Amino acid sequence: MATQSPFSLVSDALTQFATQTQAPAWVVDETLNRVVLFLNHVISREPEAQSRLARQKGRCIQLQWQDKLIQVSPTPAGMLERVNGCATDLKLTLTDTSPFAMAAAVLKGEKPGVHVEGDVQLAAEVNWLIDHVRWDVTEDLSDWLGDAAAHTLVGIGKQVVQAIQQFARKAAP
Repeated sequence: MATQSPFSLVSDALTQFATQTQAPAWVVDETLNRVVLFLNHVISREPEAQSRLARQKGRCIQLQWQDKLIQVSPTPAGMLERVNGCATDLKLTLTDTSPFAMAAAVLKGEKPGVHVEGDVQLAAEVNWLIDHVRWDVTEDLSDWLGDAAAHTLVGIGKQVVQAIQQFARKAAP
């Protein structure tokens, strides 16, 4: 008789909680606003990304996961702004139902499953952004803590991520 891992039981319980529990609308709204602010912060450090987004100004990109969705539109400055009710030019639907499955894929260096509908050129630009734009955690931390402390913290963080990845590989069936 095969035994089930206790980690899968915990993962199943957390997935059920995450997918069936509804946060208040204002919490979801503010969280999405913060996500857009974070994306703009990362994009602001990449001139090529801003240039590519500026060429797509006014287009509407919809990102959906289960019943949650956000619509963003590139601005003339090459940033993203949150919009509502626009005619969607590109729809990206995350196909993984479990947030933990998506997190595990990202930790393995993989992209989560996405179903793409809409404008091919806009999809290619979004794919370029995903492939080439990265958050420079060290630079942001060094602004606050100094270079030495930032490098030390990032090194510790990388070791933690590697340990989690090794654990995930061993725990995977």
